[in-house]
Amino acid sequence: MHRLFVGLRPPLAMRSIILSQMGGVPGGRWQTDDHLHVTLRFIGEVDRPLAEDVAAALGSVRHRPLDLQLGGVGCFDRKGRIDSLWVGIGPEVEVRSLHLAVGRALERVGIAPDQRAFVPHITIARFSRANAPVAALPIASLSPPSVTAHFDHFLLYESHLGSEGPIYEVVERYPLA
Repeated sequence: MHRLFVGLRPPLAMRSIILSQMGGVPGGRWQTDDHLHVTLRFIGEVDRPLAEDVAAALGSVRHRPLDLQLGGVGCFDRKGRIDSLWVGIGPEVEVRSLHLAVGRALERVGIAPDQRAFVPHITIARFSRANAPVAALPIASLSPPSVTAHFDHFLLYESHLGSEGPIYEVVERYPLA
């Protein structure tokens, strides 16, 4: 089985700014450079034939390159407990347009539409239930500078889960033109 997702990898300059802003929240497992990405679509576990169909279908996606900038910092929670901290990326309408194009391509090979709301973001820290912040996070002090970067491709990743966390492997690169 192959655990797949589709994403955008920020250029080095943008990742460096994100990495320089990390810290200041106790209990967070801060992401490494290898983990910084914008998830356009999580696919999940698929067998080899479907993984090959997914890779081929994504090759049909036609979308213009994107000039995106970092936005504010936010968090996701589960059952009232913060489980991740993220930095937004936008303009949202641009990222959402590519997200929808990827989704249409995946539907053509039998991948069901994602039912979750799409929030363009880059996860910067994760929290376990035991170390989730109970007080409000100092989000205003964590906001990175508003830097813009050019994205001229998107990626199909395979995620390998392990005791030290996931390892992301690029399976295929798709140009935006």
